[in-house]
Amino acid sequence: MTRSSPPGLLRPDDVSVVTVGSKLYGIHCASCHGTSLEGQAEDWQRRDAEGFALAPPHDATGHTWHHPDRLLFDITKVGVGVAANLPDYKTRMPAFEGVLGDDEIVAVLSFIKAQWPDDIRRSHDLLNERDAVTSR
Repeated sequence: MTRSSPPGLLRPDDVSVVTVGSKLYGIHCASCHGTSLEGQAEDWQRRDAEGFALAPPHDATGHTWHHPDRLLFDITKVGVGVAANLPDYKTRMPAFEGVLGDDEIVAVLSFIKAQWPDDIRRSHDLLNERDAVTSR
């Protein structure tokens, strides 16, 4: 099935971008989010003993696809607390600004989206369309 270009920043249908993203995900993300995007724990929505958020899954069971591309990009680049204006949010996920370039962040997120089932990808595309309208 040939898809039209989805709205948003991510490029899940660009094989070269997804290939780069897969490698970067393996280096920077898989140790917490899992090699199969499964997350840190089955009950990932709880906090650990120190009050830190667990690493959520990025597969269809998680909530990554509930957020538009821009927010996913910002969370990855500057961290959850800054991106979501939650200064007291406790997470062990670092901000990747200075570690990954913008194109590399897009590649990682594109790899993640490329793993989602078609129905979730379509839903995420619609979310990006709505986000683009409200951002104008």
